[in-house]
Amino acid sequence: MVYLDTKEKTREKTREKIIQLIIKNNMITTEKLAISIGVTEKGIEWQINKLKKEGLLKRIGPDKGGQWQIIKN
Repeated sequence: MVYLDTKEKTREKTREKIIQLIIKNNMITTEKLAISIGVTEKGIEWQINKLKKEGLLKRIGPDKGGQWQIIKN
């Protein structure tokens, strides 16, 4: 069996929480994501960049007033 290390498990849970919060409110800010999940804004930005690189998340419109789009595989 292969076990993910604790950091990787935490990152996976954080990504899942980000996606769930975006599904509920696609205009949520990184600040509100950070507060809701209990991590720093830098941590949220890192996770969002990873989700974008993986093709799972996309930003539509400007930083202020834009919205998130979940890409379904």
